[in-house]
Amino acid sequence: MIEAAAERLNGHIRKTPILSSPFLDKLAGRRILIKPECLQHTGSFKFRGAWSAISALDEAERKNGVIAYSSGNHAQGVAMAASKHSIASVIAMPSDAPRLKIENTRALGAEVALYDRAIEKREEIGEGIAAERGLTLIRPYDEPQVIAGQGTTGLEIAQQAADLGVTQADVLVCCGGGGLTSGIALALEKHAPNLRARPCEPEGFDDVKRSLASGQIQNNKAASGNICDAILTPQPGDITFPILNRLCGPGMSVTEEEALRAMALAFLRLKIVLEPGGAVALASALFRGDQIEGDDVIVVASGGNVDPAVFARALEFLT
Repeated sequence: MIEAAAERLNGHIRKTPILSSPFLDKLAGRRILIKPECLQHTGSFKFRGAWSAISALDEAERKNGVIAYSSGNHAQGVAMAASKHSIASVIAMPSDAPRLKIENTRALGAEVALYDRAIEKREEIGEGIAAERGLTLIRPYDEPQVIAGQGTTGLEIAQQAADLGVTQADVLVCCGGGGLTSGIALALEKHAPNLRARPCEPEGFDDVKRSLASGQIQNNKAASGNICDAILTPQPGDITFPILNRLCGPGMSVTEEEALRAMALAFLRLKIVLEPGGAVALASALFRGDQIEGDDVIVVASGGNVDPAVFARALEFLT
């Protein structure tokens, strides 16, 4: 399925490069290879899954339009993919999502329906609008074609690692519901079995880490309250968790400050812009090195859609 998604995505996505910095290597105590999905269309890996899911619909379904729910990155990915397919899209977004993400989603042609995530469930909103308006729901991670699209990141990592002579390494992935991590893990299982995916999360919202440790799905007590908004989900997906549990190494988690520091270092040393949720894997590589084995580590920098005020907070760590 991932290979089929790659064929449909060919010519529509950016094959993101592998970046490195001797300064970051020295700080981490090993070579860090960074895959900057912040350079992907709409500023995150989410465009891959959105295009995969929409392009896999039959013509009649696609013409009716799509709906998604998201705090921002999946929203923008679906909005852009829908626009390029010349179909309508509706996105349910939490009212406290970063303003930049809400504005970008609208600018990409989507109708935005805001909701209060503290008292409303996005799944119910999405399913309700889908039924009322005859739209196809594109879930952000618990959707096979979305997972397949995200898995194309793993196909690229497998080839790029081979080109660099890296045959064994942990692949650190910023993780919310697990769509990107499970997709990458599936791709690596087939094409680079000695590369191991590991989910990375913010402390206090480390449901995947705890789920892997217990072998059963665990949830987060809070729905918000962390700057890593892009990867705050209630719990791992019903489809993604079995994949994560079978293929991934132990989860990792970092503090908000460490995510901000990683953002600052990515800007200073790699000249890329990351959002907090897109920087937790890099933060794990930089500040949790005692939990990693080997001379090399691969990091997926998953997104860069950050509000200027938050980015300014991160840059304060450079002074």
